[in-house]
Amino acid sequence: MYKPIRFIKDDTKIKFMLLSRYGYFASGLACLAAVLLFVFVGLNYGVDFKGGTVFVIRTEQTANLDELRSKVNGLGFGEAELQEFGSGGREVLIRLPTVAGGEDVQRVVQDKVKEVLGTGVEYLSIDVVGPKVSSELAQQSILAVLIAIIGILIYIWFRFEWQFAIATVMSLLHDVLLTIGFFCLIGIDFNLQIIAAILTIVGYSLNDTVVVFDRIREYLRKYKQMPLADLIDFSINSVLPRTLLTAVTTLLALIALYIFGGEVLKGFTLAMIWGVVIATYSSIFSAASLLALLGVNRDAIQTTSAKTVKTAAAARP
Repeated sequence: MYKPIRFIKDDTKIKFMLLSRYGYFASGLACLAAVLLFVFVGLNYGVDFKGGTVFVIRTEQTANLDELRSKVNGLGFGEAELQEFGSGGREVLIRLPTVAGGEDVQRVVQDKVKEVLGTGVEYLSIDVVGPKVSSELAQQSILAVLIAIIGILIYIWFRFEWQFAIATVMSLLHDVLLTIGFFCLIGIDFNLQIIAAILTIVGYSLNDTVVVFDRIREYLRKYKQMPLADLIDFSINSVLPRTLLTAVTTLLALIALYIFGGEVLKGFTLAMIWGVVIATYSSIFSAASLLALLGVNRDAIQTTSAKTVKTAAAARP
């Protein structure tokens, strides 16, 4: 008879709460390093946040992004960002950073780009992203992340208890902070794609954390006398195969996308790869261990469980 392959045993008994003391130390050092990197090194903001010139072109033949990038970068106006879109591979979006000197210099930049690209290129649009627009984009990006985290706080508070909500939000802030520190360290462009990746990381981390917390709540109702630390260990071990295998399969897809997805997607996929690793770590070590520090109101959970059972019974025909 066929037996399913078990990559991870179902009855693991890892003492996560015992290991969490090292997790606190490692996370604290990593968060401190991220803050220092942000303050003293800073992010390498892309055109979306610094402003610049955006060209949308159409070539006669299928566009060669490497060749176009080499030509535009050779002008010395900064690192160009190229993105292919549309069908047929002929439409390309080119972003150049702002060049100091006002509108006259921006016109010179446009003329030089047209000259180096030569004939056979149709310019569908040319837009200049000024400092005001880029500042608004930065504010809206920060607001989007904050709204997402506040919404998660409210959702977890209503679904579980306030201790779960605080632990979840602290874990998410840990993930976002380490992701920002990572981009400060490696120095690649920080643009709207990275903001999208951060919001995706927040969602992924939330999903992992909710799975762990849901199992903790279930076992709090089932094992009323078990010490909280042991119960959290038991809960994490019970969902460990699901958590690790989900992370591994997601990483396999992201690594393939990073290798074969082209230059434009490298920043997004790199952020996602880092985020999945950090989110998996934080859902196991950070969120659950923070919950152990905050404590849990077992009576409130038992009361909520009893009300749920009564409501379900009353709803039955």
